[in-house]
Amino acid sequence: MLLRISIIVAILAGLAVGGLNFVKVKEKVVNLANDRDNEKSMKEKAQTELAKTKDDLNKTTAKLKTTETELVSTKDELATAAKRLQTTIAERDSTRKQLDDTRKERDDARAELAAFQSTELTPPQIIAMNKQYKSLQAENQFLARLASDRALKIRALTNELAIYKFGPDQVVVTLPADLKGKVLVTDPKWNFVVVNVGQDQGVLERGELLVNRNGRLVAKVIVRSVQKDRSVANVMPGWQLGEVMEGDLVIPAHPEIKESTNVTAASATTGSQLTAVRQ
Repeated sequence: MLLRISIIVAILAGLAVGGLNFVKVKEKVVNLANDRDNEKSMKEKAQTELAKTKDDLNKTTAKLKTTETELVSTKDELATAAKRLQTTIAERDSTRKQLDDTRKERDDARAELAAFQSTELTPPQIIAMNKQYKSLQAENQFLARLASDRALKIRALTNELAIYKFGPDQVVVTLPADLKGKVLVTDPKWNFVVVNVGQDQGVLERGELLVNRNGRLVAKVIVRSVQKDRSVANVMPGWQLGEVMEGDLVIPAHPEIKESTNVTAASATTGSQLTAVRQ
């Protein structure tokens, strides 16, 4: 009897413990289910927020690209505007210069008009005077050339007369002091040269020229024939200090001391200098 009671008590105790455990387990299961549901809800919420964030990021990226494109376009427009501004400034400066030039031309025209009015001459009279002036100017140039040619002929004739009168060794033919020329042709065999100065430059027959190269005397030549712009001369014996070459410079051995149409004797100083060079 006692055993049965003990067994019953044990069974009842086990049932009580099992019921208690069942209640606790059920509570844990419910809690786990709630936690699972909460985590699922939170996960779904997080995924929703992530999707929204990605969408916002995509939209922001698209806006950024659009902004960058607009920025590049704005920079291009700014550069174009700057170029247009520079062009406008250049055009403005050019316009100002043209305006200043126009004003100057206007002032000059007014001054010329005032000067013209002060002469009390009519346009036909001024045109006639201008034609007359040009005609007189041309006539003056012709007379100047004619006088120069006649003076040169007088010098040449005077030289020839002096040579016939006193002999070739007693006459010194002077040439223009500023005469300068170059040797064009040389002929060592026949001992003559051609120079690029002639009648137009005042060269006369029997005029003597010093040939020099780099400041050194090479030879002295005497003119035998004169043409318009060149002359032929022979190398004088005893005066060839080196070989005459094309391009050598020539200057008068007896330059004119002053303007004269008469033959002048060489000065003692010039003669002594030439003698010293020759020696």
